Amino acid sequence: MRLNKYLSEAGICSRRVADKIISEGKVKVNNKVITTLGTKIDLKEDTVYCYNKLVELPDKLIYLALNKPRGYITTKSDPKKRKIVMDLIPREYKVYPIGRLDKESEGLIILTNDGELTQKLTHPKYGHEKEYRVKVNKKITTDYINSFKRGIKLEEGIAKADRIDTINDYEFNLVIHQGWKRQIRRMSEKLDNEVVSLKRIRISKLKLNKLKVGEYKEIKINEIIS
Repeated sequence: MRLNKYLSEAGICSRRVADKIISEGKVKVNNKVITTLGTKIDLKEDTVYCYNKLVELPDKLIYLALNKPRGYITTKSDPKKRKIVMDLIPREYKVYPIGRLDKESEGLIILTNDGELTQKLTHPKYGHEKEYRVKVNKKITTDYINSFKRGIKLEEGIAKADRIDTINDYEFNLVIHQGWKRQIRRMSEKLDNEVVSLKRIRISKLKLNKLKVGEYKEIKINEIIS
């Protein structure tokens, strides 16, 4: 098994973050620091440490839905000691958050120790949708809506809405399958309309529904994907 996949399936972090901490020299295999990406390990023979702590595969896969409040960072740890989503769940859950939701945004986050699910939800090729409730500070125009539908050029490429439905003059629901950093905010900024609130209300099949802000609940994988 690849080392980054092992760390992901052990509930340490996503594969993307695993590659980062491996390259930084934070991971040891059999007491030897490993920095080569793509390294494979033998599950029966090798012992893995991350930040000098033994890493073992879990006996049970865990899935949590969390309604993230504003002001919390979507990460497993933060060297600056800012508020993070892990502060909102008990420590006995050895999980990590899937994907991004920026500090000033709120809404649905999935936390898990299932590396395979993480890969499916974060890689664009699988096309899993994410839905957001967005409020902006200027009236929504037809040109604004059409620009989201046609696509807006960002550094990473063309950002495009899969679907956009207006609620009133200032609010709309937006469905995308991309997951770039601050993507919706940057798309709107390009059109000179600032996002004043952003809430994620769905990831794939899973809806936020009546989960209260700051609360979490255990869920099953078939509630997320088919």
